[in-house]
Amino acid sequence: MSKAMSKTQIIAEPDTQQIEVIRAFNAPRELVLRAFTEPDLLVQWLGPHGYTMTIDRYEARDGGTWRYTHRDAEGNAFAFHGVFHGAPSVDGIVQTFEFEGWPGRVALERLTFEAQGDTTLVRTLSVYQSVADRDAMIESGMEQGLNEGYERLDELVATLQAS
Repeated sequence: MSKAMSKTQIIAEPDTQQIEVIRAFNAPRELVLRAFTEPDLLVQWLGPHGYTMTIDRYEARDGGTWRYTHRDAEGNAFAFHGVFHGAPSVDGIVQTFEFEGWPGRVALERLTFEAQGDTTLVRTLSVYQSVADRDAMIESGMEQGLNEGYERLDELVATLQAS
């Protein structure tokens, strides 16, 4: 399945364990990296519209761990956690990703930040332990949450550049 919603391209080929997400942002890659690694910026964009985010820990360093929780308007909580592998930099971020509602379904993610003139192309490759785990993530509504979060990230980087 290959879909392009708004400006985000999500590629999930049948019978594979991976999802690739590609999105361009109108900001230099150093600024986009900051939005992905600084907790005070991350809470402003990550996740769907109408959700609030709290960060329990976010240690953007080799071996550092992270955990955050999204809450919807009804108070339902959705927690995620992982570990950084290598030091995050403009060259990329490698981390694990696990939704606590599905314990044991861990994905390994690699994000890259490619400078393209005044824009940065963010590519995320997530590899799941099985096709079933990958499919469950797709069916969870990740596409909507991802698109809404990236819309919020567009707004954030525009605000940061203006100030």
